[in-house]
Amino acid sequence: MNALSLSFRRIAAMCLRHLYILKGSWPRLLEMAYWPAINMVVWGFTSQFFASNSSWVAQAAGILIGAVILWDVMFRGNLGVALCFLEEMWSRNLGHLAVSPLRPWELVASMLCMSLIRTVIGVLPAALLAIPLYHYSIFDLGLPLLAFWASLMISGWAIGLGVSALVLRFGLGAESLAWVLIFAIAPLAGIYYPIATLPGWLQPLAWALPPAHVFEGMRSVMLGHGFRGDLLASALALNALYLAGGVAVFLRVWHGARMRGALLNVGE
Repeated sequence: MNALSLSFRRIAAMCLRHLYILKGSWPRLLEMAYWPAINMVVWGFTSQFFASNSSWVAQAAGILIGAVILWDVMFRGNLGVALCFLEEMWSRNLGHLAVSPLRPWELVASMLCMSLIRTVIGVLPAALLAIPLYHYSIFDLGLPLLAFWASLMISGWAIGLGVSALVLRFGLGAESLAWVLIFAIAPLAGIYYPIATLPGWLQPLAWALPPAHVFEGMRSVMLGHGFRGDLLASALALNALYLAGGVAVFLRVWHGARMRGALLNVGE
C-alpha cells in the first residue's frame, strides 16, 4: 500500500470521527442549519421591503438573499475548520493525535473536508427554503455559483486555520475568535453594498480581501452585467496566498507546540 493511499485512509478516518460526532448529536446538526435559515428569513423579509422602496434592490430580485447565503458559505467554512479543531481540544485528544501516525498536513486536510461537509449541511437547507418563501433560487446563478462558493470556502478555510493556530497558541481562552474574527472583515467585504460606497481610503483594503471580489462579481451577474472573470481571478489569487499563509501558520504553531510537549496538556 503506497504512502498516498495511507494518507487518504488517515484523512478519511479523521473525517469519519467527526461524522460520528455529528451523527450522535442532533442538536449539532440542527444548529448548523438553524442560523443560516434564520439569517435568510430575516434578510428575505428585509429584501422584500427594500424591493418596493429601493430602485437598486428592485433591479435584481433576491440580491440581498443571495448575499446572505453566500456570506454564510464563508462563515460556515471558517467555523467548520475551527470547530473540528476545537472538538479535539475539548476532548483533550490533541496529544493522542500528536503521537499517532497522522501527519499534520493530513489533520489539516481532514478539517478542510469536514468544513465542506458542514457547510453543505448548514447552507443548503437555507438556499432551498428561499425558493418557496421568496421565489428566489440562488441556483439560478448557474456555473458562477460554483466559482463563488469555492472562493468563499477557501477564504473561510484560511481564516479558520488562522483561528485554530491562535487557539492552539493561546489556549481555549481564545476560542471565541472562531465566531468573532470573521466579522471583523465583514464591513470591508461588500456583502450588501458595492465597494465603491466605502470611504476612499478603505477601498484598497477592501480589494485586498477575496470576498470583496466575490460579492462584486455576484452583483454583476444578478444585475445583468455578466460574469466578471477578472474579479474571480483576483479572488482566487488572493485566496491562494491567504490559504497558504493559514496552512503555514497552523503547521508552524503545531510543530512548535509538539516540540514543547504542549499538545499533551492542551485543554487542561
